[in-house]
Amino acid sequence: MVIEELLEHQQTLQKVIDTLQNDINAACETVLSVLKDGKKVILAGNGGSAGDAQHIAAELTGRYVKERISLPGIALTVDTSALTAIGNDYGYDRVFARQLEGLGQPGDIFIGISTSGNSESILQAFAIARQKGLRTLGLSGRDGGKMNGACDLNIIVPSEVTARIQEMHILIGHIICKAIDNAF
Repeated sequence: MVIEELLEHQQTLQKVIDTLQNDINAACETVLSVLKDGKKVILAGNGGSAGDAQHIAAELTGRYVKERISLPGIALTVDTSALTAIGNDYGYDRVFARQLEGLGQPGDIFIGISTSGNSESILQAFAIARQKGLRTLGLSGRDGGKMNGACDLNIIVPSEVTARIQEMHILIGHIICKAIDNAF
């Protein structure tokens, strides 16, 4: 069992290396551009993807590896009062979109994370992000789902397995954080 998981991870990683380097580089350049312009990185996801959003936001405000200035990273998944009030009053599908309406500004970037690419709460947030003039980056898997048409760049991890997709999402997040460390 252990070797099967490791080999499946290795195979997925090799596919990412073979097919996604240009997209990951473009994502790094976009996030760096946003931060150099003094704008925010706003992230969201559901379940494990919420954890990834929080992890990446923490790397921005804290640090990834090296000492550098704190940078504006916000995970829309951490405010239980906002999540429960918005979910109750507007429906769960609006929990991130409603927050983006209040927090997002033109020039910020919204990073939506969904292993299927079809999470309605993420898709509605992308719609608001575009209306407000935010840049948009998706991290998805499988075939990219509806996120393919919802964001400026959708990095699609070539796997059908949720665990492998999530492992690659946090790796991609760390690569972006490394680029930020190098620039700041």
